[in-house]
Amino acid sequence: MTKTFAIVALAAVAAASSVSAQALPERIKTAGKIVVANTPNYPPMEYKDPATNTLMGLDIDLGLALAKQLGVTVEWSDIGFEQMVPSVATGRVDIIHSGMSDLPKRRDALDFVDYMKSGAQFYTTAARKDELKSETDLCGKNVGMSRRTSFPDETAKWSAANCEAKGLPAVKVVGTEGSADARTQLKQGRVDAAVQGSETVPYLMTLEKGAYVSIGAPFTAIYQGIGFSKKDTELRDAYIGAMKALMASGEYKTILAKWNLESAALDGIYVNSEAQK
Repeated sequence: MTKTFAIVALAAVAAASSVSAQALPERIKTAGKIVVANTPNYPPMEYKDPATNTLMGLDIDLGLALAKQLGVTVEWSDIGFEQMVPSVATGRVDIIHSGMSDLPKRRDALDFVDYMKSGAQFYTTAARKDELKSETDLCGKNVGMSRRTSFPDETAKWSAANCEAKGLPAVKVVGTEGSADARTQLKQGRVDAAVQGSETVPYLMTLEKGAYVSIGAPFTAIYQGIGFSKKDTELRDAYIGAMKALMASGEYKTILAKWNLESAALDGIYVNSEAQK
């Protein structure tokens, strides 16, 4: 019985993969590749191995697995985060797969096939853990975060509800050039704390043991997704098929487990933050 079930399951996965590949737009089939916008400065999602300059991370592993399901290769295009949406619109790249949050304001230009849960997380240096014990200890403090992300807006909203509404001074949002710059400013004492995606803070703690501590729990709940042009529904739907196949085979959870992000796994297909039947 078990053997028969396994054969049926494998057949279903193979069938899903075949359907996804057949559903690709002709331009992708002809090229034999997907051009993917990615900025490799956000470990453990995407980064370059310092020793080999090789691309690594959850997004890289998942992107390659999805492309394999679709029967094509991946051409990673290192594009600045602020240029990603325009690059999809002009056809310079086919999709965005780079730790991008699926936010309502981005859905005017993009459709998202979501692949993990995320949230904004405050953290600081271990040296200040006794001073900054809770989120409200950050009211009136300088908090660094990448200016290109949704973190500045999200932090300002949190501050309005949890600091200013209670008569406390607002969090002073300090825009940085990225997560590495935020950490540098944190270590130099130029900011008191920082904001990072909940998926990256545990990685930072592993990378620099004893250097950082989280402050409270994530203060937002969002999804990260692969971004597609609104006009590229054929490619979006092919990726949905490929994602279903990875989930059915167990490879999806295996990839997340490799990067210690099992808790961020989705229980099914989500498009634009909505569960699909």
